[in-house]
Amino acid sequence: MKKITGIIIFALLTVLLIGGCQSNEEAPFYKMKVPVEKTKIIETLPLEEFESEVQPTITSILEMPEEPPAMIDLTLEQSRGLAMENNLDLKVQLIAPNISQEAVNAERAKFEAAFFSNFNYYKFDQPNVSVVDIEGSQGNNTDYDFGVNLPLKTGGTITFDLAENRSSSNSENVLINPVYTNDMALSISQPLLRNAGVRTNTHTIRIAEYNKSITDARTKLEVIRVIAAMDRVYWRLYAAIKQLEVRKQQYDLANEQLERAKRFVNAGQHAQIEVKRAEAAMAQSLESIIFAENNLRNRQREMKLTLNKTGLETNSETAIIPTTEPNPLHYTFDDKILVDQAIENRMEMLELELEIAKAVSQIDYLKNQALPIVNLNYTYNINATGITRTDSQNLLLDNYFADHRIGLQLNIPLGNEAAKSNLRQAYYQRRQVLASKEGRTAMIEVEVLNALDQLETNWQRILAARQSTLLEARLYEAEVHQFENGLTTSTDVREAQANLTNAQSTEINAIAEYQIALVDLAYATGTLLGAAQVEWEPAGTEKYMAMPE
Repeated sequence: MKKITGIIIFALLTVLLIGGCQSNEEAPFYKMKVPVEKTKIIETLPLEEFESEVQPTITSILEMPEEPPAMIDLTLEQSRGLAMENNLDLKVQLIAPNISQEAVNAERAKFEAAFFSNFNYYKFDQPNVSVVDIEGSQGNNTDYDFGVNLPLKTGGTITFDLAENRSSSNSENVLINPVYTNDMALSISQPLLRNAGVRTNTHTIRIAEYNKSITDARTKLEVIRVIAAMDRVYWRLYAAIKQLEVRKQQYDLANEQLERAKRFVNAGQHAQIEVKRAEAAMAQSLESIIFAENNLRNRQREMKLTLNKTGLETNSETAIIPTTEPNPLHYTFDDKILVDQAIENRMEMLELELEIAKAVSQIDYLKNQALPIVNLNYTYNINATGITRTDSQNLLLDNYFADHRIGLQLNIPLGNEAAKSNLRQAYYQRRQVLASKEGRTAMIEVEVLNALDQLETNWQRILAARQSTLLEARLYEAEVHQFENGLTTSTDVREAQANLTNAQSTEINAIAEYQIALVDLAYATGTLLGAAQVEWEPAGTEKYMAMPE
């Protein structure tokens, strides 16, 4: 007894020692500690470190750089292609379908057959009581088996097992030594209620396929979002370039007025103050140019960020020039048709339909899980024994000795509250998704109607701005004519010039906003503008298949 106790204590100490060594050899756990001042103290921006040695003047601002920045022309289609190729968010999303597909493959693989094998060796020394004394009998057993296990879509399992045993002993009671035993068994186990049926056992596959479709829908939505965002940025950049052109035109007109004022002052037809008024107009137009240039730089960076192309980084000096011209045309849409198309095309609606399908499959599965367990088992076994392995195997092939066994397993839960609660939860989840679908339908209808109203509003803005531009141009020409005849002052010309520039600027904005409104309308209906369809593919799997070392 003391010897056994000592062995147990030694085994416990060994286990504790091994566990302690393993804990000391563990890799250090990554832990990040954020300094308190990192989140509590707000640093100041040291502007004095960036102060220019020479302060710029109006003259230096107007000076053009010696080497103008390089320019690249891009059509709207080219910009879309670059955005789809390089957009970081889209790159991330395009990997998701591959992940979902592998999840489907993993679920489908649960019906794959499996090979199994077992090997055991047992050496024994058993005491036997005789008339004279207690004697021992020694021997050994070696047994192994192998077979195939095949899961069925009905929920059952077919198993084929081939086993062999070799037993030897020095006991006098053993007539054959060694003895070989062989068995070949074919067994079938099939649930009759719970977990029975193809529909129940393919539930997880359906859920994985639904999730794959949801991922595809989200990926398509991301593609649409990226292209629509690219279109909006493209037209904003177009408007910024045109706005700068208008402001430079305003400066040129102010310069013409200054030269005109100087000419008439020198001729004695106007007072000297007219020159000062023209110079003030030039100063104001210069400020407008500065604002327009800053806005253009912002739009350029926004465009480069969306393109994410090597060589067109946000801090690069290369200027992007949109070459696709807007073509504002008036359209007459049928509200009901567009709303129906939006409900049909929007990926959010498809995602909700798939969520409903998942809920239906879940309810069907949980109904099955609430049933009692009734399993039917049948085994057909062939037995053989021989002095040698060959004799035993030959007898096995002759099939002289066979067993049949059939069994029925029954398990009925008393109360079954867990299964009932899970089923009620699934019903509530389906009701929740249905309510979400109704709300999403109403929201899509509102988005489409709002987009239609905004499109029509922007069209009316174009007409009004174009009419205003024509009238302001005529008024400006009339004011210049009046000034040349000595009937008005430079202030009147400056106001007419400013009104003309503002009218031109408003027209440019209206045209750009009309193009953006078309993009928003297409996005609201789950489509894209353009004659060509866009087809996306998941990201290539070859570059993502490398396993970690």
